[in-house]
Amino acid sequence: MPRLSVIIPVHRARGQLRECLESVLSQSFTDIEVIAVDDGAPDGSGLLLDEFAGRDSRVQAIHLPPGADADGRRNAGAERAVGDYLLFLEGTFVHLPGALRAVADRLDAAGDPELLLFGHHRRPFRGRLRLTRSLELLGGLPADRLTLAEHPVLLDIAPVSWNRAVRRTLHEGEKLAFGPGPHGERMYALQTLAAAESVAVLPTACVEHRGGRHRHVPADGSDKEGGSTPHELVDAYAALMEFVRDRPPLRSVRPLLFERAVQELLAGYPSVPRRRRRYVRSVAAFVRAHRPEGHRFPGGTKGLRPRLLGGGRYTALGTLDTVLAMRRSLRAAPGAVRTWAGLTLASRYYWWQRRLPLDPGLAVYTAYWNRGVSCNPEAVFRKAQELAPQVRGVWVVSKNHLDAVDRGIDHVVPGTRRYWRLLARATYFFNNVNFPDHLVKRPGQIHVMTHHGTPLKIMGLDQQDYPAAAQGLNFDRLLQRVDRWDWSVCANPHSTEVWARAYPGAARSLESGYPRNDVFATATDERIAQIREGLGIRPGRRAILYAPTHRDYEAAFTSRLDLVRFCEALGPDTVVLVRAHYFYEGAGLPEHPSLLDVCGHPRIEELCLAADALVTDYSSVMFDYAHLDRPIVVHAPDWETYRTVRGVCFDLLSGKPGDTPGAVSTDTDELARIFLDGSWESPANEALRAAFRARFCPYDDGRAAERVVRTVLLGESAAPGPSDGVSSIAGRA
Repeated sequence: MPRLSVIIPVHRARGQLRECLESVLSQSFTDIEVIAVDDGAPDGSGLLLDEFAGRDSRVQAIHLPPGADADGRRNAGAERAVGDYLLFLEGTFVHLPGALRAVADRLDAAGDPELLLFGHHRRPFRGRLRLTRSLELLGGLPADRLTLAEHPVLLDIAPVSWNRAVRRTLHEGEKLAFGPGPHGERMYALQTLAAAESVAVLPTACVEHRGGRHRHVPADGSDKEGGSTPHELVDAYAALMEFVRDRPPLRSVRPLLFERAVQELLAGYPSVPRRRRRYVRSVAAFVRAHRPEGHRFPGGTKGLRPRLLGGGRYTALGTLDTVLAMRRSLRAAPGAVRTWAGLTLASRYYWWQRRLPLDPGLAVYTAYWNRGVSCNPEAVFRKAQELAPQVRGVWVVSKNHLDAVDRGIDHVVPGTRRYWRLLARATYFFNNVNFPDHLVKRPGQIHVMTHHGTPLKIMGLDQQDYPAAAQGLNFDRLLQRVDRWDWSVCANPHSTEVWARAYPGAARSLESGYPRNDVFATATDERIAQIREGLGIRPGRRAILYAPTHRDYEAAFTSRLDLVRFCEALGPDTVVLVRAHYFYEGAGLPEHPSLLDVCGHPRIEELCLAADALVTDYSSVMFDYAHLDRPIVVHAPDWETYRTVRGVCFDLLSGKPGDTPGAVSTDTDELARIFLDGSWESPANEALRAAFRARFCPYDDGRAAERVVRTVLLGESAAPGPSDGVSSIAGRA
C-alpha cells in the first residue's frame, strides 16, 4: 500500500499536463500512486494519461463520461485511492522538486496527523513567481500538532484541496466528499480542517500554483467550468454548517466557521448583479438557520445591523451599489468617445456591414499573410469544393501576389470595400497564421487556425523566455487573436499538446492531420515523375532536398553547408535542390551544375515528392517529409546555439527513437560521408525514421482535409484513425 496517493483531476489541461505528471513522477520520494481522472473533454488529455499509465505502473488513468464536473473528477480519484494519505493536484499545477519527500518526512515526524497543510508558490499567468500569505502564516505556527479550535488562524490558510495531505482514514471515516458547484473544493478543504483532530504544518512551498488565463466559453457549451454566483456561496456554506451540526464532536469549531461564512457572504454583496434584496434575504435566512445557540459576534451584533438579518433595507450596501454603478459609467464614457472619434471611413463601412446578417454559405481563406493560395487552407478549400459546394470560398491575396492565383479562384485584395464586406458577412475563416487585428469576430463566425508546421522550436507564449525569438512580439495582442479561434488543426498529438500550452484559449483541437500532407498519400508515380521532369531532374539521378530553416537572430540566409563542396563530393549523379526559408528574399546561391535553386518554387510539397532524401536542420518540413518514409538527415552544426537562443520542444539530436529521424551531421564532410557510405538509408536510420513517423505522422491516410471539412463545414463527426504507418508512395521516387 503506497504512502501517498496523488490524485490529479484533469480538465482541458493538455498543454500543461505532461509537465504536471512529470513533476510528480520525477520526485525523489517514490512510494506513491498517481490517480489521474479525465473528464472526457475533447482536448485529448485522456490520451496523454494513457501514455503515462502505459509506461509507469504507478499511474492509473480513469476516464469519466464527457461533461463530468470538478467534484466528480476529484471524488472518483479519491474512491480509487489506497494510500495512507490523499494529495490532490490540479492538472495545470506542478509539484516542486523534493515536495513529496518533504511531505512524507513531516508526516513521519508529526506521528501521522490526520491533516498536513503545506505551502505553495503562485505564478500568475504571464507573471513572476510570488510568495503567498499562506506560506507566511504556516511559518508562524507551532511545529506541534494543532487543532482548528485552538488555532483559528488555520482558516486563513488557502482553503483549497492541493495544499494538504488528508489521511485516508479521516476522509473515509467522516465520509468527506467534494460537493457540486464552484465552491465544492473550498468546502471540502474546510471540512478537512474542521474534522481533523490533529493538524500539522509544513512551512515549505510544495506546489507551484500556475494561473491560467480567462478563456471564453465555447458557444456549444463544451466547457462548463464557469464562474460562481454569490447565491451559490450561500448554499455551499449552508451545506458546510449542516456537516458540522451533524457531528457533535465538532461543536467547538462551529462558531468559527459560522463567523467566517457570514463575513464572506456579506463581502460578496457588491458582486451580486441583480435581485440584491433576494440575496440579502438569503443571507439573513442562513444566519437564522445556522447561528449557534447563544453565539455573539465579536463586538456584539451592532456591526451586522439587525435589520439586515431580519430582511429590511441595508442602506450602506445600497449606497455602495450606487457608487460602484457611477464609477462604471464614468469609466465607460471616455472609451466610447475615443472609439467613435477614431473611426475611419473604411472602419465605418465595416462597422455598418457587421450589422447585417451573416452569410452561412461564405468562407474566407488566406495563407502566409495573404501571399497566395497554398498550404493547409488550400487543401481544405479544394476539398470543400468537392464535399461542401454550398459554401463558396474567397481568398484574401495581397496585390503583389495576385499573379500566383490560378484562374477561376475567387479572391479579394485587402483594404478594398469588398474585403471589408467579406470580413463582416462571412461565416467561416481559414488561415495558417493569424488574421489581422482589425478583424472583429462576430457571434456565429467560426475561425479555423490550420497552423503550418509541427513545432520543434518554441512558439507562442513560450517565446517570452526567448527574447531573440520573440523580437518584440506583443503577447497581449497575440492572446486577443487566439481568442478568435474556434478550431485548432493539429498534425499529431505532439502539436496538440504544444499548441494548447503556447496558445492558451478555448479553441477545440482538431487532430485531423495536416490537410496539405494528404498529397503524400495520394500522389501517383506518374505525378511524381511529372514533378521531377518539370524541375529538370533526369531519370535515375538522385535528388536531395536541402531545406534549412531561418534563424530569428539573422537577417539574411546563411548556408551552414558548403554547397559546392557537397555537390563535388557526391558527384554528377546527385542533384541538390536548395530551398531557403520563405522569410529570406533571395538566397544568393553559388553556381554549380548539380545545384538547383528552388527557393521560389510555390509548393514545398512538390519538392518533397521529387526528393529521394531530405537534408534539413530544424525546419518543420522534416515532419511533413516523414510521411513519405524516405531518408531524413539532420545537418545541425549550430544546434547548441539554436536551442539556446530560439528554444526547442525536444532534443532533436538525442538519438532516441521518436526524437531523431535519422543520421546526423555537423559539418559538410560528415554529411557527404553519410551519403557516400550508404548510412543515409541504413537499417539503423530506417528504425529511427519509423519511430519518428509513429510519433509525428499518426494520421497518414490522405483524408485530413476531408476530416476538417466534415467537422467544420458539415458538422459531422470525423475522428481520424491512426494509419498503419505505411504511405502509399513509400520509398524513393
